[in-house]
Amino acid sequence: MTSPTSALKPQPLLAALAMIGAGASFALVNGALQASTMQLGVPSTSAAFWQYALGLAFALPWVLRRGRAALKTQQLGLHLLRGALAVVGIQLWVAGLARVEIWQAIALVMTSPFFVILGARIFLGEQVGLVRWLATVAGFAGGMVILEPWSQAFHWGAVLPVGAAAFWAGTSLVTKKLTEREAADSITLYLLLLLTPVNALLAFSDGGIVPSGPALYLLIGAGLLTVLANYLLTLAYQKADAAFVQPFDHLKLPLNIAVGFFAFGFAPAGTFWPGALVIVGASLLVMMNEQRRSVAAAEAR
Repeated sequence: MTSPTSALKPQPLLAALAMIGAGASFALVNGALQASTMQLGVPSTSAAFWQYALGLAFALPWVLRRGRAALKTQQLGLHLLRGALAVVGIQLWVAGLARVEIWQAIALVMTSPFFVILGARIFLGEQVGLVRWLATVAGFAGGMVILEPWSQAFHWGAVLPVGAAAFWAGTSLVTKKLTEREAADSITLYLLLLLTPVNALLAFSDGGIVPSGPALYLLIGAGLLTVLANYLLTLAYQKADAAFVQPFDHLKLPLNIAVGFFAFGFAPAGTFWPGALVIVGASLLVMMNEQRRSVAAAEAR
C-alpha cells in the first residue's frame, strides 16, 4: 500500500519556504527563552519544560479534531528515538542560551548540517551532489567567520550549542524517515507528547519553578511558536529530501541576529555581515540549482 506522504511529488520551493518559516519562528522562540533565562532568571530546565508543555496545550485542538487518528502510528520506535534525541538537544540548547548571546549560539549550532548531510547519505541513502556539499560548507564557513572561535572572547558555554547541533541533526534525520509514512501534524504531536514528561522530570529535579509576569508571557509565546516551527520543519522534510532543505537552515543566523539586536541590543562583530552574505548566497545557490534540476527532470519525462 502506498502511504499518503510517499505518494506526494517533491515540492522544493514549498520545502524551502517552510524551512525559512521554521527558522523565523525558532528565532522568536530563542529570543523569548534568552529573555526568560538570562534576564529574568528562570532556570533553563524550567524554561524548556514550560516551552513544550505550553506548546502541547496549544496542540490539543489537533487531538480533539482528529481523535485517535492523530496518534495512529506504525513507527513508535522512531518516535521514541526522535523524542530522546530532541530532549537532549533542547536541554543543551536552552542551557547554552542562558550563557551566550543568540548570535554566538546560532553560529555554533550551524555545525548541524554536517551531521545531517553525512547521516542523510549513510542512513537514508540520499544523493548529495557537489552543489549541496559546497553550499553546506560555505554556510558553515560563513558561520565561523561570524563566530571567530579562535579569539579570546570565545566562551566555554558555546560548547553547549555544538552538542545541541549533533543531537538535533539526529532528530532531523529521524523526522525525514517518519515523513515517509506519516503526516506532519501527527509527527509534531508525538514530539510534544514525548518531550513534556521528560522535560518535567528534569525541571522539577532541578528545583523547577512556575514562571509569572513577563517570564510567563514570554514562555507562552515560545510555546505557541514552538508548535508552528516544528510543524513547518516537518513539512519541509516532507516536501523535499533532507540534503536539499538543510542549507536553508543557515538563514536562521541572520534571523536570530535580528532578534538579538532588536530585543537585547546584542551586536555581533563586524565580521557578521560578510559571513551572513556567504550564508544567504549559499542558500540561494542550492535553491536555484534544485529548481534547475526539477525543470530538467520534468522536460526529460
